[in-house]
Amino acid sequence: MAKATFEIIEAIRGTAQSLASSSYYQWGHMGACNCGFLAQQVTSLTKKDIHSAAMEGHGDWREQLNDYCPTSGLKMDLLISNLLDFGFDIDDLTHLERLSDPKVLACIPVESRNLIYNNKDHVVMYLLAMAQRLEDQLLEKIKLPELQPTVIAVT
Repeated sequence: MAKATFEIIEAIRGTAQSLASSSYYQWGHMGACNCGFLAQQVTSLTKKDIHSAAMEGHGDWREQLNDYCPTSGLKMDLLISNLLDFGFDIDDLTHLERLSDPKVLACIPVESRNLIYNNKDHVVMYLLAMAQRLEDQLLEKIKLPELQPTVIAVT
């Protein structure tokens, strides 16, 4: 799972917000799909740039993630490397494309877990659940010192 950092959580929530407000979502477009929107958020590339990079290789995000080689010189592999360097892992991206991470799905109410991977509203719901899960993990790591009560002498 992605590293539980403020930057990752912010990127995921920013992706959800961008996707929710976008009039252009197309699961079959490598730059305007689930991972495409995340890649836009993290890299500041346009959907056109991402799609163009993907067309140098073959297959959808899942196939390109499976074939990922950091030393290939392909633009798509460089893009994937940027996402990995940011703190995501291959599984995060693979699951995001199909809304399939059981740990993220467990954060969504049972009655809403039957997500359709190419439904924009479902992608937003998944992203927000993913961000909340990471935020919960981050908060668990924060240890506050135990405060001792201060005694004030009254004279």
